[in-house]
Amino acid sequence: MSHAQDYYTVLGVIRDATQEEIKRAYVEAAQLLHPDKNQSPGETEIFLEVQQAYEVLSNPKRRKAYDASLPKEDQTSRPILHEISYSRGQLVRLKESQLVYALLDVRVRPSDETVTAPPLNLCLLLDRSTSMKDAKMDLLKAAAIHILRDLRAEDVFSLVTFSDRAEVVIPASYQRERFKLESQIRAIQASGATEIYKGLECALAEVRRGLTGRRVNHVIMLTDGHTYGDEQACLDLAARAGEEGIGISILGIGTDWNDNFVDQLASRTGNTSRYIARPADIQKFLVEKFHELTRVAAEEVTLEFGPIAGVELNYAFRLQPETGPVAFGAPMQLGPILRDTHLSVLFEFMVTPSALGMNTLRLLSGNLKVSMAARPSPAPPIRVWFEREVTTGPDPAPPPTAILGALSRLTLYRMQEKARNDLKAGEFERATRGMKNLAAHLLSQGFQDLAKTVLLEAENIQRTHSLSRNGEKEIKYATRALIIERGGWVQ
Repeated sequence: MSHAQDYYTVLGVIRDATQEEIKRAYVEAAQLLHPDKNQSPGETEIFLEVQQAYEVLSNPKRRKAYDASLPKEDQTSRPILHEISYSRGQLVRLKESQLVYALLDVRVRPSDETVTAPPLNLCLLLDRSTSMKDAKMDLLKAAAIHILRDLRAEDVFSLVTFSDRAEVVIPASYQRERFKLESQIRAIQASGATEIYKGLECALAEVRRGLTGRRVNHVIMLTDGHTYGDEQACLDLAARAGEEGIGISILGIGTDWNDNFVDQLASRTGNTSRYIARPADIQKFLVEKFHELTRVAAEEVTLEFGPIAGVELNYAFRLQPETGPVAFGAPMQLGPILRDTHLSVLFEFMVTPSALGMNTLRLLSGNLKVSMAARPSPAPPIRVWFEREVTTGPDPAPPPTAILGALSRLTLYRMQEKARNDLKAGEFERATRGMKNLAAHLLSQGFQDLAKTVLLEAENIQRTHSLSRNGEKEIKYATRALIIERGGWVQ
């Protein structure tokens, strides 16, 4: 075997991987590539390479001999680059806890940006409950037809509808005669209640029919209503989808859907929800999401790490390509990298005095694993360390511009987030003050219309101890959108 087919690269592990990591990588690859489950051209040969690599690396004696024959690892050939910046140049030994921010930026090496975009394995999951009737349903069907017409020849596509039951309208397949399918989409009728679990389960089953590491596997769900009683089952389903490399994005229409729940649902796969205030904008948002999927360079970036004594990860927020909170999990799903947009995630750590005994403090130690369907071989994991020196005196250096920019862009979103949490906890006066403070910041930065909406919601809290459905979503998603609009982060 030539070193162009590095055994570690074949399994997608780093050279100092443990036996447990090697075994886990082999099991994951075998499940995905086994000929009994995967008949795609070329996959059988890759499966045999995976078996050969595992036979060598799982045997300590054979691995030692193989390692001795390897040339020095070429770091410059890695397809993925990463950079970390910090809010503090160093930590100071204090008798109180202190916050530290770390900004992780992950991008595709410029030489890899010209690789052909991988095909899609896409399922549209459409809410057809009674609340979607009439004009809203007509707009939804028109948007679905637009996506159907926009598919590439190599894309696998399916369409599932749901209310209190799920129905496969278009089974997963290559849609070469797609114009004949438009009548099936036009025939969709609204009826029934909203049960997301049944729809999501059916949609994921369709994606699994075409599931392969050589495609971008994704579900886009559009809904306008609440689901009741099946929330935890939905979250568990999404977590399994994330483990399989299937993304879930959710577009919420109007004001009656549960934004906190769908945010959690999408974040289990490293994605997020979007708010469609007007039904007339359904096609705009759906097409935007579809075109984003066609620009994917790496479908999934996950972070594996373990706990460190005295250091707590408080918060993680993805600044781009899609803004939204990152769900804590093992591993942590960070999201995709686009060809024209880096993946940027801001982490907030709380460091206790007990952690500052050494001269260097490691805040986080782990591996970044990147799934890239466009590459013939797995991208090797990347070891990452977040660490700072510990001193007895203050650090006079100001925080880097990148960190200051990230924190300033995130502040407005976190202010509304805190006010909502205070409201949920019954701290009505604190929630009101938080909203008024947010309005003042928005006014000072020139966002008069949004500031007016926030002040109206502050009055609602004082009067009714609640937020209006429309105002709550508008504030949340508008402050989230400001992170990108003001950031100028697209590289």
